[in-house]
Amino acid sequence: MHPSRATHVAVLRSCLPAMLILLALAAYLSLWPVPVDPVAWKALPAPGYTGPYATNDKLGQQRFIALEGGQGPEHVLAAPDGRIYTGLRDGRILRMQADGSGRELVASTGGRPLGLAFDAQAALIVADAIKGLLSIAPDGATTVLSDTVDGSPIAFANSVTVAPDGRIYFTDSSTRFTPGRWGGTEEAALLEVLEQSATGRVLEYDPATRMTRIVAHGFSLANGVAVGGDGRSLYVAESGRYRVWKIAMASDRLDIGIASTEASVLLDNLPGFPDNLTRGRGGRIWLGLAGQRNALDAMGERPFLRKLVLRVPRALWRMPRAYGHVLAFTDDGAVVASLQDPGGASLAITGATETDERLYLHNVDGKALGWLPRPAF
Repeated sequence: MHPSRATHVAVLRSCLPAMLILLALAAYLSLWPVPVDPVAWKALPAPGYTGPYATNDKLGQQRFIALEGGQGPEHVLAAPDGRIYTGLRDGRILRMQADGSGRELVASTGGRPLGLAFDAQAALIVADAIKGLLSIAPDGATTVLSDTVDGSPIAFANSVTVAPDGRIYFTDSSTRFTPGRWGGTEEAALLEVLEQSATGRVLEYDPATRMTRIVAHGFSLANGVAVGGDGRSLYVAESGRYRVWKIAMASDRLDIGIASTEASVLLDNLPGFPDNLTRGRGGRIWLGLAGQRNALDAMGERPFLRKLVLRVPRALWRMPRAYGHVLAFTDDGAVVASLQDPGGASLAITGATETDERLYLHNVDGKALGWLPRPAF
């Protein structure tokens, strides 16, 4: 063999292992199965922290209530007697005095309690991501009100509110990705947002008939829900597309992807992922932004990249900077408060509950319940 040819062969042989590794890596990144089938969509340019969202540190002085080893007070409910309720990741629902004292176990759902509300009979209504829509009596007895609609399972019950006439409205965040199957609410929510197939919906449960119906569908991760000031409309947070909708309660199977007088966007192009909605004092509605916007925007029109991301080990993901943010708005969509923590005392503040004296901060993964003295308005 000619010496130069022998040299080339030797070089090729020495490079072969690296080439095979690169080919295997390319095949893995291109072909390894992932659970999502992404849909293209186009995000508006992020507004940044300007105007009503101008940067501040008003959340920086949080105080904390210990949760006895519990984690994830994702929603907080204030009762008429001044006590507060919150559900934890391990399925427990705790009740305590406003200052955190006198903690007691209300119930353990065996699932993941998220949204909480009271009905007209003082029963605690729970949107449980695993179990569905629940009712917990004052003695702790738990009843499943609804876990199916039209014969299909309610896959990811998330937020709940009770209308003046007693009907219960709640969100089913995704019909594709269930927390029970995909390792928890955060992972299921991530998959729904990455896919962007918009399978979230708003449901109504009528206690008089014990029937559940679909009010509206087509949301990219349907999240917080609250009754509008007119008593005839609902506000719905759509986490995956950074907006809050106003829809008519009387809607039936409304597809928000089709123009209609029954649905309009109240808040659009928010600087983070909108989460829980709660009614506060003075007509205010509080909204938590559970994390800053990230590379999802740039990948919106490139579905393949979103598949590729799921093939990359999570340890290599570039995580967003911790940033706490809650805001308040009025029924006409005017932002009247924006409280932030650029220092990131908590990455996943999901909402706020306002009482006469305090503002409690919801948190999907925190090990304590944060609060502040109620802001002056």
